[in-house]
Amino acid sequence: MLLYSCNNHTESTEETTITILQTADIHAYLNAHEELFVEDNQIVFRKAGGLAHIKTITNNIRKENPEGTLFIDGGDLIQGSGQSALSKGKIFPDIIREMNYDLLIPGNWEVVYGKQTMLDVMHDYKTNVIVANMFHDHNNQPLLPPYWITEKNGIKMGFIAYSDPEVPVRQNPGFSEGIAFTEIENNLKELIAQLKDEEKVNALFLITHIGISKQLALANNPAVQGIDFIFGNDTHERIRQPIKGKYSIVLEPGAFGSFVGRLDLKFKNKEILGYTYNLIDVNPDEYPADAKLQATIDKAQAPYNAEMHRVLGCTTTPIYRYLVVENPMDNMITDALRWKSGADIAASNGFRFGVPIVPDQTGKMAITIEDLWRMLPVDEHMKVGEVTGQQIVDWMEKEINNVFAKDPTKRFGGWLVRFSGMTLKFDSSKDFGERITEISIGGKPLDLKKTYKMASCNRTGEPLDVLCRMPNAENVEMKDYTLHDAVEEYLKFKGSVSPKLDGRANAIDLDAITFSRIPEVGYSFR
Repeated sequence: MLLYSCNNHTESTEETTITILQTADIHAYLNAHEELFVEDNQIVFRKAGGLAHIKTITNNIRKENPEGTLFIDGGDLIQGSGQSALSKGKIFPDIIREMNYDLLIPGNWEVVYGKQTMLDVMHDYKTNVIVANMFHDHNNQPLLPPYWITEKNGIKMGFIAYSDPEVPVRQNPGFSEGIAFTEIENNLKELIAQLKDEEKVNALFLITHIGISKQLALANNPAVQGIDFIFGNDTHERIRQPIKGKYSIVLEPGAFGSFVGRLDLKFKNKEILGYTYNLIDVNPDEYPADAKLQATIDKAQAPYNAEMHRVLGCTTTPIYRYLVVENPMDNMITDALRWKSGADIAASNGFRFGVPIVPDQTGKMAITIEDLWRMLPVDEHMKVGEVTGQQIVDWMEKEINNVFAKDPTKRFGGWLVRFSGMTLKFDSSKDFGERITEISIGGKPLDLKKTYKMASCNRTGEPLDVLCRMPNAENVEMKDYTLHDAVEEYLKFKGSVSPKLDGRANAIDLDAITFSRIPEVGYSFR
């Protein structure tokens, strides 16, 4: 279905078409899975995704335009499953080579197994991998080429890529050891000038892994003059209608392999005449799996199947993420961390990955080790320390601002930190420092001077006194058990769980069920 078109009418019978296909934030989801959709303002679940199903889609489109089709990925590909973690991403090169990508970039999670492993895996793709703001910190030399130029159907195109410069903050600092990141504007104008003026490209694109808010801010920044489209990634947004900024146009194709973005560009005299865009739902019933690729995927996963299928417990309610303020999946996880640690509060940085676990016709669904790795793809040790009520207030104001900052360049991730043992009421429309209206711990109003026990996960490379990005905790103790240990023991103890929204985080100016949205440009997650 055509979702958006833009054409500048010029009489001509000679046009050239370039088709660019995009995936993003696959997070190691190799097969079809349950996916969440919003239809008529209701949450619904149905099957989606699967790389072998994507291969069928891309094969079909390449047949339509064999000399004018490109296939790109915007990062966060090799992290997000037990199989990827246990193999340190090494299950991917064989699969990616068969996917026939023309171009890939590292996202904020490609660093998860360390710099050298990331480079080894990405070089083994045997295709083009670029990024313009990641450098070896010992000599300031680029990790990868900053751009890629190709010619299709007589059209010369350039692609420049950027990963998130905040990776050392967003991810465990130890993951990106040895890598220096620079801000996008450090070399963007220089690279645009090089590709436009010296290389004489006919069309120029950015692939950015920085999140929708910053991508939209970039589209309105004069620094991107000369960029035709920004292929966005990171926050898993499903942009079904391209968002036009002052200087460029932003696209983003969802996550987990559930969608493929398709941009068709019409050229005349080597200039863009118009375009159409479609966000394709990867429906496994509509697009049968490519048999050869599926066999490669099955072979890659086979050594891990016995462990991945081990059942830990079951759920009688759907467990899912995506919601900005509170969600059932992280409620269950943080409840498990608080149960195991005995702390007053347990917190998690929260993630946006982990696809739904949905009860079947029996009213239950097993929760497996595979699900646990998808919910918590980094298994760090727990730590418990002491923090004051005032520290909690300061921390929460900062975390709320990470999500709802009025300046989009100050937004961070796109979802609120998760917690158990605490209730929070806030007004997201207020200014930084004025949003919190009420906090309770253990059912009692927060005492600013009181000390509370708080549990969180360790993040390799950060100081011991930091708990879930809150600094200066006292008497912090590293535990001998991990996040996975805590959740596994909790599920064994409970047997069956029924996580749901319980109002522990309440934005009084928003609906209880709030997905990401940017009203000023008409975007909402669907």
